[in-house]
Amino acid sequence: MRLNRIAAIVLASVAAAAPACAQECLKRPATVGFLPKMDTDPYFHVTRDGAALAQKEIGGKLIQQAPSTATADAQIEFINSLVAQKVDVLAISGTDANALAPALKRAAAQGVRVVSFDSDVAKNARAIFVNQAKSDSLAIQMLESMGSLIGYEGEFAILSSTPTATNQNAWIALMKKRLASEPKFAKMKLVQVAYGEESEQINQQQALALAEAFPQLKGIIVPAGIGLPAAARALEQSGGIKRIKLTGLAPATFMKKYIQANAAQDIWWNVSDLGYLTYHVAQALAQCRITGKAGETFSAGKLGPYTVGPEGEVVLGDAKVVTPKNLDEFKF
Repeated sequence: MRLNRIAAIVLASVAAAAPACAQECLKRPATVGFLPKMDTDPYFHVTRDGAALAQKEIGGKLIQQAPSTATADAQIEFINSLVAQKVDVLAISGTDANALAPALKRAAAQGVRVVSFDSDVAKNARAIFVNQAKSDSLAIQMLESMGSLIGYEGEFAILSSTPTATNQNAWIALMKKRLASEPKFAKMKLVQVAYGEESEQINQQQALALAEAFPQLKGIIVPAGIGLPAAARALEQSGGIKRIKLTGLAPATFMKKYIQANAAQDIWWNVSDLGYLTYHVAQALAQCRITGKAGETFSAGKLGPYTVGPEGEVVLGDAKVVTPKNLDEFKF
């Protein structure tokens, strides 16, 4: 009896570690479950619209569900729910790379392929990561934008989303590395990294707290779509926006008046295309046209051909710094 229990444990462990290539290749369009960080973030409404466009073009089924709070525990419940609904592919924007990994591996063991988009999860818990832009390029663009706004001199802060956010942490690490190694940033001083916890109210509170705590503060980088416009509104109401410049990542339309007033810049991309590309990746993966191996190629409809990069990364394209000159290019 004891040997049977041991054998069962071993078999379960093997199943949990089974790679995506061991899963059945579909001969039909897949059912894809999209799991954003939060259901109230308009960013993910737009990625869903892009995915829906791809679904209309190539078939399959799209289900999008998400929690009301951006936590790993909340996402795990939805992972289990989507698996129970028999999705073929789970496309997730991760709130916590490592905390989500066990649930994603269990999903894979039940035949569900896992794709991450927007914010990566642990690499051994997914097949492919659809990135909106190269992490190093986004970090450099945000730092360069901050530098240009404050004359590459003075104190600035970072107002990120959560301490566990994979993408923001990668960007912050790269920015710190550049600050320490490049002479052009020698007179810029990062005084604090704060967190808005994916909440408009908390982002507003944190922006005001940074302005009060550092009287010489000249700028804030906000690498989160909810946080940047929230911080701008709070500083506008307090009068702090007259001395504190803002840059980061947010829907360009949300930042329009601040960009036009030269109080802020924005680094952005076509958000709808991110959802569109993710849906194409999910279908190609489910039908075994790609597996996540570097060098594999596939076509993503109107976006054209793509190549899978190292560590299973597919990059949408280059982001742009949004200024008064190019603001009209961005519809979201």
